Amino acid sequence: MDRFTATKKAGVFGIFGNIFLLVIKATVGFISGSQAMIADSVNSAGDIFASLMTFIGNKIASKPGDSDHNFGHGKSEYIFSLLISISMIAVSIKLLIDSITSLIFKNELTFSIYLVIVCIVTIITKAFLYIYTNKAFRKFNNILLKANAKDHFNDCIVTSFTLISILFASQGIYWVDSLVGIGIAIWICYCGIKIFIESYNVLMDISVDETTHDTILNLVRNYKEIKNIESLYSTPSGYKYIIILTISVDGNMSTFDSHKLADSLEKDIKKLDNVSNAIIHVNPM
Repeated sequence: MDRFTATKKAGVFGIFGNIFLLVIKATVGFISGSQAMIADSVNSAGDIFASLMTFIGNKIASKPGDSDHNFGHGKSEYIFSLLISISMIAVSIKLLIDSITSLIFKNELTFSIYLVIVCIVTIITKAFLYIYTNKAFRKFNNILLKANAKDHFNDCIVTSFTLISILFASQGIYWVDSLVGIGIAIWICYCGIKIFIESYNVLMDISVDETTHDTILNLVRNYKEIKNIESLYSTPSGYKYIIILTISVDGNMSTFDSHKLADSLEKDIKKLDNVSNAIIHVNPM
């Protein structure tokens, strides 16, 4: 299974899994009046959007390069993960307002065993989605999978706290429910901001990491024919980088030998896991 197929499956599983959870959470939440459960259901609506963005973003990213997009469509992964992060932040603001309002006006919920059952079903479902998506992320290093896996993991934690608040409410301690809703909102916002920053950095052409940068320099220094490294630039392309390197060689080197040198160096650089392409410019000294 390639990275695009794995991401597609993760998106489809996420869409249907979250639709199922949204329906049961919203139904039980509104019937019981649990602010934490309602907050959790709104979060599931955001999860559906996130899974849908994963599916669409992956579909675009899987397209090969063309005349208008020479280096492929890999950056669409980061565009759609940016949208996921914005949706998470928007959802968190709405949840925060609702939970604070509930705390101020001391809204009480009607305890139901169904609240507990929904929480347990949610935790099991989200644990499965997290394990599957995180395994795919570790194998293929796809930012969309990372965002989705993080979202599923957060949901496991969030719903666990929701369950705790419901158990407190069953003993007449209702304010815990609203406080958990506030905590859920803050946590979702924090995760959304982290994903936003990571996606933004890539879209703004953040340079390759220092380890890869130093590895490339060492590869270049292995070639005795290279007299000087004039410049080394990098730009993200999907989950990998394009390396743009300018080197200097002896002015007496023939055009054939300089091209042969560039081809050999290009092949060595492209062997690195996070490099998709290398462009070598050779200048005579």
